[in-house]
Amino acid sequence: MTTILVTGGTGYIGSHTVTALIQNGYEVVIVDNLYNSSKAVLNRIETITGIMPKFYEMDILDRDGLDRVFAENSIDAVIHFAGYKAVGESVEKPLVYYENNISGSVNLYQAMAKAGCKTLVFSSSATVYGDPEKCPITEDSKVGGTTNPYGTSKLMNEHILEDVCVSDPDWSVMLLRYFNPIGAHTSGLLGEVPNGIPNNLVPYIARVANGTLEFLRVFGNDYPTPDGTGVRDYIHVMDLADGHIGAVRYAMEHKGVEHVNLGTGRGYSVLDVLHAYEKACGKQLPYRILERRPGDIAECYADPSKALRLFGWKARYDIDEMCRDSWNFTLQNPDGIK
Repeated sequence: MTTILVTGGTGYIGSHTVTALIQNGYEVVIVDNLYNSSKAVLNRIETITGIMPKFYEMDILDRDGLDRVFAENSIDAVIHFAGYKAVGESVEKPLVYYENNISGSVNLYQAMAKAGCKTLVFSSSATVYGDPEKCPITEDSKVGGTTNPYGTSKLMNEHILEDVCVSDPDWSVMLLRYFNPIGAHTSGLLGEVPNGIPNNLVPYIARVANGTLEFLRVFGNDYPTPDGTGVRDYIHVMDLADGHIGAVRYAMEHKGVEHVNLGTGRGYSVLDVLHAYEKACGKQLPYRILERRPGDIAECYADPSKALRLFGWKARYDIDEMCRDSWNFTLQNPDGIK
């Protein structure tokens, strides 16, 4: 059986991907320090799949610990999610973000090299494109001009891994550039549980819908978009999880590095998402228009055709289904995953 090490495997995207991996016949080993997740997620994964994945509570900054994981398990490939991800927090705490997201990742790559495991799927981000020159964004679009340390840390990881692949042709690396993951597992057992007040749009709307927050803050309605609000490519987290299955299969059969967008290829505005969520929860949700946020861009959506070409993947869920599953998870887990 093929064994995949998943760093950050109890997090939002990680937990959905672990579930998909198990359901596709992979054995999974998780490393996670539980900074932004709960150990209770493991029980939810077991409830869905019937299998409890092997788990190490560990920080990727712990190099000796990583060496032990590779020594104790026969790891065939790694999917690397572990990293801090709040854009605003990264501006306030850049050194914390660079230490974790860069130093921790380099630790992991060194441990992989030492163990002779050279197949990696890296969790990158559409933020590497900065303010895009054109939409839809293709993988050969210009990168750089990142507007926060979070995005910069993703781009730096891409450069590091590109250099690794140049230095050693035995490496196989997939750099997956996600657009905006939302939604939840259709069972309602797994979903996004942000710490404190959410930074991302849909978890924020969910808190408005369940009465925890008073209204949605819409930052700017004067962008050059159909309704004046920012347009993004929202992708269902279960589609994203399936993208990792395709990517890891491809990586195990091909050497070198590939950059791949994972998005729907369709942009939705802030108000589009709000109205889809209203449909899901059956009520009108209050919102207020505020000033634009610095660093926000007007629109950002993917050309996802490369993923279809390389490993036969394309998104299946639409915005109504994404909001439906988010609301279902919110209703079932008012206090998060405990």
